[in-house]
Amino acid sequence: MPLTPPCILPDWPAPANVLALATTRQGGVSASPWDTLNLGDHVGDERSAVDRNRSALGQLLPPGSRIQWLRQVHGNVVVRAAGDRLPPSADASWSDQPGMACAVLTADCLPLLLCDRAGTAVASVHAGWRGLLAGVIEQTVAAIPAAPASLLAWLGPAIGPAAFEVGSEVREAFCAAPGSNAREHACFRVSALAADHWVADLYALARLRLYRLGIQAIYGGGYCPVRDARRFYSYRRDGQTGRMASLIQLNPA
Repeated sequence: MPLTPPCILPDWPAPANVLALATTRQGGVSASPWDTLNLGDHVGDERSAVDRNRSALGQLLPPGSRIQWLRQVHGNVVVRAAGDRLPPSADASWSDQPGMACAVLTADCLPLLLCDRAGTAVASVHAGWRGLLAGVIEQTVAAIPAAPASLLAWLGPAIGPAAFEVGSEVREAFCAAPGSNAREHACFRVSALAADHWVADLYALARLRLYRLGIQAIYGGGYCPVRDARRFYSYRRDGQTGRMASLIQLNPA
C-alpha cells in the first residue's frame, strides 16, 4: 500500500491555487535514527529509504508536480525552481510555474514559505541564523516577481526561543547588522545554562526582516522541533537524525 505521511498544512489565507505543507518525521520507512519519514539524502540514511519517502511525499501533490530540492549551504543564494536532477547549491527557490514545487529541508533551522495574494508566485527559504544574517530572506523577496506588500509568509517548525542557545558572537553579529536596532537586542535573552551565552528567538528575528521588507501578513511560528521528539527531527537534540521538508507550489490548472 502507498504511504500517506501526515503533514502540517499552514493556517494562512493563501490563494486557492497555492498548495503548501510541512512534513513531520512520521509516516515513512527509514530506520532509527532517521525514523521514519527522513527526506534528506545527505544524513547517512539508506538511499532506497529516502527515495521511498520522497515518493510518498510526491503522492501528496497533484499529478505532474515536480519538486526542486536544494543542496543547502546556510547562505543567501536564491534560484528559480526548475526541477533540476542535480540540486543546485542554494538556500531558497521561487517559482511562477504551476506544478513546480519549491522545497527546503530542516531539522531546527527555520523553513519560510512565501506566496503572493494573487497566486502567481511562490518561494521556500531555508533560514537558519547564518542565512538570516546573510540576507537570504531579503534576496528571496527581491527575486520574487511580486510586490513585497502583496506577499504572505508562513514560518514552519523551527527551534523555539526556549531552546536556541547561541554564543555572544551570534548576538553581536545580529545587533551590529545594518538596519538593526533595539528590536534585535530584544530577540536575545541571557542564558541561565552557560556563561556568555544567549537564548535567541529565531522566529522573531525572521519576523523583523519580513516587516522591514514591507511584509505584514506573517503566520505560523508555533512549533519547536527540540521540544517535540515524537513529531519532529532536531539536529540540536539528537545529532544524527533525519530532515523534514517544507514545500509550496502553484497547483496545475
